[in-house]
Amino acid sequence: MALDVRDPSPEYLAFWREYHLCTLTTLRPDGTPHVVPVCVTYDPEAGLARIITDGGSRKVAHIRAAGPEGARVAVCQMHRARWATLEGRATIRTEREAVEDAERRHTERYGREPRVNPTRVVIEIALDRALGRA
Repeated sequence: MALDVRDPSPEYLAFWREYHLCTLTTLRPDGTPHVVPVCVTYDPEAGLARIITDGGSRKVAHIRAAGPEGARVAVCQMHRARWATLEGRATIRTEREAVEDAERRHTERYGREPRVNPTRVVIEIALDRALGRA
């Protein structure tokens, strides 16, 4: 079922606030999907999802390779019969304030501070589609 990215149902939003690992799908240069486990935070007010990761990761390289407009990506989580997918255009943020904000959001959702990583970046996804059954 399609949902409003900026005004999801209370159940959908609650599902995105629970502790669940997610997957991120990016595209390799040859067009094949690259799917990896990640932790995601969802900010419907801003229409954004955020992932903290190492700046040297393959997922970051795939997004950067798409150019300054970013790459189409999807994040998904599931638990039994409940599932939720967010889609949009991902870009890489390296500004200290953006990284610290994403780390704070990660800590709130996942109940633990991320390990120290001096090469950390934020994959920021400008969302345009939300699907799921929560």
